[in-house]
Amino acid sequence: MAPFISIKNLVRVYHMGDEKVYALRNVNLDIERNEILCLLGTSGSGKSTLLNLMAGLDRPSRGEIIINGKIHLEKLSEAQLTKFRQLNVGFVFQSYNLIPTLNAVENVSLGLIFKGVPKKEREEAAVDILQKVGLGDRLYHRPKEMSGGQQQRVSIARAFVDRPPILFADEPTGNLDSQTSMEVMELMVQMAHDYQQTLIVVTHDIETTQYAQRTVELLDGKIIRDQRMSSQKSPVPPSQEVPPAPQENRIEE
Repeated sequence: MAPFISIKNLVRVYHMGDEKVYALRNVNLDIERNEILCLLGTSGSGKSTLLNLMAGLDRPSRGEIIINGKIHLEKLSEAQLTKFRQLNVGFVFQSYNLIPTLNAVENVSLGLIFKGVPKKEREEAAVDILQKVGLGDRLYHRPKEMSGGQQQRVSIARAFVDRPPILFADEPTGNLDSQTSMEVMELMVQMAHDYQQTLIVVTHDIETTQYAQRTVELLDGKIIRDQRMSSQKSPVPPSQEVPPAPQENRIEE
């Protein structure tokens, strides 16, 4: 069976005047379906560039990114990439990226508008996922009325609400204290297990890698370590029987 995400000879070059800056140098990586993986590296290592390429937010200079054995991201048009992200990808960001004038329910349900989900259904879905992340008492609070940890939980709820097959988290604990960071990582890993999703986390923090099944470390645009963990800090089985998300127009099983 083909890997869920297969990266072959990936190169990303940025042109700075007459100078070429290599963000990625012939990266090869296979990721399995439902894997919890950390991309580890210091600033400038290429980890965020790799995430952006896998998410279809940027295009490689050379190489291939193959999803589910048949979708070549590097060959898709901008419109096709937008559709791919809309149907298959969720994002959690370091800076939360919440709309300050909207409350938690509105922030979480916003993306469902573009998928044609009726108002009542999207609000019910938003309330349900916010309760799951422990924000049942903050449903109608705006970002400025919540702590950083609470805002990141809203961000997580927004990413998971439609149960996309792939979740990308870019430094999700970067603005949080150690206790809140632990809670956020445990929450994301638990939900990815429950909903049978592939979770890819970019981090510079070695502590965060303890929650992953596998750590891939980058330096100067190259993979220098690919290690499967013998155990996770939060090795959780699915906490409940969760029906699969609707797969129409999504990556096929």
